[in-house]
Amino acid sequence: MASLNKVFLIGNVGQEPEIRVTPSGAQVARFSMATNERWTSRASGEQQEHTEWHNVVAFGRLAEQVKEYVSKGRQLFVEGRIRTNSWTDVNGVKHTRTEIHANQIVFLGSRGAAAEGGASRTARQVEKGGDIDIDEDFTVGDLGPAVEMDDLSLNPND
Repeated sequence: MASLNKVFLIGNVGQEPEIRVTPSGAQVARFSMATNERWTSRASGEQQEHTEWHNVVAFGRLAEQVKEYVSKGRQLFVEGRIRTNSWTDVNGVKHTRTEIHANQIVFLGSRGAAAEGGASRTARQVEKGGDIDIDEDFTVGDLGPAVEMDDLSLNPND
């Protein structure tokens, strides 16, 4: 039976990316990203909102692009897959962390849009280190096929 592990997110970066280098020299970028869900309560008629925080990880050339262009508050489109890592710390306590391993990141708005509180009329796509300007009316289908990342093993304690 076939299966699918694919995630699409549009949200804002919650913290400056953390960049690490693996023992093999590959860069790894980690950052949090918030997505918001809004609805009107049927019972009260009031607007409700829920913020979900996601742990996003990018590897290799994509991590290099994150290091250069991603900052707190920046609006992004992220395409990737869900990965759950488990480890035991030095005190014997088991930890679990669910992450989004990014295959593709699209920058929505200008670099200064986060600070200005608005978004520009363009988006910039970065996929494994290449970038392409795309139209403001893009859809997920316009992004093309996802690029599969190499299977990198990463210990969260490194």
